[in-house]
Amino acid sequence: MAIYRPMEQMGVAERMFVRVNGDPHAIIAPVIRIVRELSPEQPVERAATLEDIRAQMLAPERVNAFVISGFAGIALLIAVVGVAGVLAFSVSARTREFGVRLAIGSEPRQLLSRVLSEGARIAVIGILAGAVGGYAVARIAIRFTADAQVPGTVPAVIAAGVLVAAALIASLVPAARASRVDVLQALRAE
Repeated sequence: MAIYRPMEQMGVAERMFVRVNGDPHAIIAPVIRIVRELSPEQPVERAATLEDIRAQMLAPERVNAFVISGFAGIALLIAVVGVAGVLAFSVSARTREFGVRLAIGSEPRQLLSRVLSEGARIAVIGILAGAVGGYAVARIAIRFTADAQVPGTVPAVIAAGVLVAAALIASLVPAARASRVDVLQALRAE
């Protein structure tokens, strides 16, 4: 059995760490009894395992991560719906154009790739605008608070990749609709 007393790390309040083999909760009562036998006026509070302390210390970060993940998921859903809505409106407004393109020999896959590229273009423009705006806001926040940090390159690139992939997935339905335009219906309609 070993006992560690990290006095320099803990400052004024002292902690005693006991290494055990087996269930750490089983040793709490005997350790409290031994401490009280040695020094009856010595307070023994909040006996806990290192797992309990670690869980307690990480709880705020876990809650923050959960909340931020929820907001990020909602933002991603809004982005997907926005891109799909803009492209659906664009495709419905350009039905005649797509019919003419198909009538003069354009392949449906060319129309599909054209609409998908429009969706990707919307996403890239949004990502660039968001990155510039986010970087500017982060720089301003750093001036006012010491805890603000600019995210690294890898998370930013991964987030951009997820957004482009989501925009391409959102573009699939309008793009498929554009590639299946009935030529005769499109040429008759105005």
